[in-house]
Amino acid sequence: MPALARESLAGEARTDAQSEQHSALAAPVLIEQSPSNGAPLLSVIVPTFNERGNLYELVRRLAIQLQEIAWEVIFVDDDSPDGTAELARAMARANPHVRCLQRLGRRGLSSACVEGVMSSSAPYVLIMDGDLQHDESILPRMLQALVSGEADVAIGSRYIDGGGIGQWDDGRAMISRFATRLSHLVVPPDLKDPMSGFFMMRREVFLARARALSAMGFKILVDLFASGRKPLRFVEIPYQFRNRQQGESKLDNQAAWDYLMLLLDKLVGHLLPVRFIAFAGIGALGLAVHLLILGALFKSESLAFQSAQASATLLAMSFNFTVNNLLTYRDRRLQGFGWWRGLASFMLACSIGAIANVGIASYVFDAKGQWLLAALAGVVVGAVWNYAVTSVYTWGKPRH
Repeated sequence: MPALARESLAGEARTDAQSEQHSALAAPVLIEQSPSNGAPLLSVIVPTFNERGNLYELVRRLAIQLQEIAWEVIFVDDDSPDGTAELARAMARANPHVRCLQRLGRRGLSSACVEGVMSSSAPYVLIMDGDLQHDESILPRMLQALVSGEADVAIGSRYIDGGGIGQWDDGRAMISRFATRLSHLVVPPDLKDPMSGFFMMRREVFLARARALSAMGFKILVDLFASGRKPLRFVEIPYQFRNRQQGESKLDNQAAWDYLMLLLDKLVGHLLPVRFIAFAGIGALGLAVHLLILGALFKSESLAFQSAQASATLLAMSFNFTVNNLLTYRDRRLQGFGWWRGLASFMLACSIGAIANVGIASYVFDAKGQWLLAALAGVVVGAVWNYAVTSVYTWGKPRH
């Protein structure tokens, strides 16, 4: 072989060796841990709703950062009307890294994350949004922290040195800080960004807590930390939150309600179902509405007491049903003809509950002679009856 050729081959060999050594130094554990059979080491779970415009760019960015390891991205789509699931499936036919899980008849970020994780087999799972606001460049560092055994959960954090919330206005920043303080009722106080929706964890850690998850609302990280007795070892890695480029934000007043219900469920859910607490609270508001309407109609002398009472009762029941349909049973919300059918069944159930209320109260009063105790007994029995019956017959089947 000519000397020049031998020198060229030797130079290429040295270059290849140097390249391999550089790659090994950059991510030694990641390469060692990648499965040899082509199965993914990391599953990226991306819950989506109307994120069609972001899919190609997100997959492109993931491919750049995860080129050293075996990975997949699972788009869990809540039947987006913009065709997100259809595009994800088309991408999956051309790209083996892409999968799509389309959900029908149910909606919610946390529950989508749970189903996405449960559909994967990778030893490590990442939760991130599909709106390109999370910084994918920190993914190798997050995975390294898990593979090395440093942590159970690696969290992309906006609230440690080097992190930031981008161009949020003062109002959103204040709400985020307040929600973070509230979350410390159920998560460790040294966790700086429990509201993060960008984190990675070992699969067995997730599975150990999966059955205890509330899967309510959109803050699954809070849910995970609050769903087990054994503390999770975590590391927070700073990143700068980006501005959304496509689509619309999913945050709204109902998301705030879901978050409060999640915290309540973690605090007292082992004693009472959180839906019952919400149902009873709305019932108390309904009582206030009833008294206001009754007072307005009767004291104005526009109606006799019996007519005013009947009108106030019907309006208060309608109020209770409407608010419960919007909030307590958001995931089973009734619409169209189903709304009217649900209102009728709700009124029927509550009418029977009112009869039970009076009957129990009368029985206790006759037995104990204490009107306050009798009244409370009647209210409790009526509330439990109304909740139990309407949860089955009014909102029994999950809907969009």
